[in-house]
Order: sequence, then C-alpha cells, then structure tokens
Amino acid sequence: MTIRHATETDLPVIVAIYNAAIPSRMATADLEPVSVESRLVWFKGRSPSQRPLWVIEVEGVIAGWLSFQSFYGRPAYNTTAEISIYIASAFHRRGLGRQLLAKAISESPNLRIKTLVGFIFAHNQPSLKLFETFGFQHWGHLPKIAELDDDERDLVIMGLRINKPII
Repeated sequence: MTIRHATETDLPVIVAIYNAAIPSRMATADLEPVSVESRLVWFKGRSPSQRPLWVIEVEGVIAGWLSFQSFYGRPAYNTTAEISIYIASAFHRRGLGRQLLAKAISESPNLRIKTLVGFIFAHNQPSLKLFETFGFQHWGHLPKIAELDDDERDLVIMGLRINKPII
C-alpha cells in the first residue's frame, strides 16, 4: 500500500472514484457525474507543499484519494484546510480512509495547517465515525441544507485542532 502525490495522469481515476460516490447520496452534494475536464482547475489548484492531493494505491491500483482544500478562500484562514476522502467501493472497509486521515493529520504541521475541517452529511455515519476516531469534534450542524433527490439532508461540520507545533 502506497500513499503518494497525485499526478495529472491520475485525474481520470480520481474523477471515476468521485463519480461512483454520487449515486449513493452519502458523500457528495453533486447530483450528476463530473468530467475530467471540469476538474482540471481544481486539480491544478493542488500543491504538494500546501494543499496536496494524495492517492492511495493497493498493488498498483488507485483505491482512493484525499484532498486538502483551502477553507473559505480568505488569507486569515490560511492555516485551516478542508479535507475530503473518497475510497473506491471495491476497497471499502479495508482501513484506507483511516490511513489517509492519519497521514493528513500527521503531515498538517509540515503543510502549515493548524486546523482541519470536514463537511459530512449527517446520514453518513461511517465517515462521521472515522473522523470521530481521530478526535474530530462536531463544530457545526446545518439542518436540511442539502436536497438530494427528494430528501433534505443535514450537514455536520467536523473540526480538529492540530496540537503539534508548526515548524
């Protein structure tokens, strides 16, 4: 198992994993698949030294990914990052999300990140439990903020302060 920085050649697989999550209505507010072309600007906004995009490989196959996204786009929030994790369904329940999240937390000081946040649907109990396992706390609850098909869904904001000194 390997975690590495994504390359542009990985983008079609990253998008495929993301798109496969859309029908479940558990992990994303997108309702229709996205294209590789539509994600190019997002991909190019990733930086290994500040806002990385990592893929996790199992026996040479990309099984999932984690991205850091700047929070709210204002300079005062530069030490805060939103993280997103997506694992291909064939690799669920193998601890890959746990490995990615552990790496995100341990690497945050090197990325000059003091706070991590995750935006998770309230009905996505596996993701909420994963984040709670790593000490994330419920920092916010936005009731009925998303409409997925005919269901109104709540969004939970999970947060973690990184206690390691930034070097």
